[in-house]
Amino acid sequence: MKESMRYFRCPSCGAFNRIPEEETRTPVCGGCKKPLDRSGAPQEVDERAFAKAIETSPVPVLVDFWAPWCGPCRMAAPIIDKLARAMPGSLLVLKLNTDEAPTTATRHQVSGIPSFVLFSKGREISRQVGVLPPAEMQRWLIDAASRAQA
Repeated sequence: MKESMRYFRCPSCGAFNRIPEEETRTPVCGGCKKPLDRSGAPQEVDERAFAKAIETSPVPVLVDFWAPWCGPCRMAAPIIDKLARAMPGSLLVLKLNTDEAPTTATRHQVSGIPSFVLFSKGREISRQVGVLPPAEMQRWLIDAASRAQA
């Protein structure tokens, strides 16, 4: 019987780690040996970590382009957190502060925040600008992720 695997990004070194779904012990990163968080919680990244993650991720990557002063971004945060934690190891959720990463925001044509962009194998698959109600956001993400895996 084939073991089901999940993939987790180490927030310390950025390495992707393949972990059996049935694993009960706290795994450590194969690169830096630090404990891995398997909660699926969104990870804040800078421009360099963002670029590396979307290019090398074995799972779809949802990027939340946001800024701390943005009210709708703060409203979206718990929705995104809940979605991320519902799909640990099968979806990576990153948060990129557009105030700290204007070059990346411009390169990805982010003109309004919050913007949510789903990447697969380094390519943009889908985009949602603005906050949707939780059920609609979940539906958008599931539909987009299924296209990413097709």
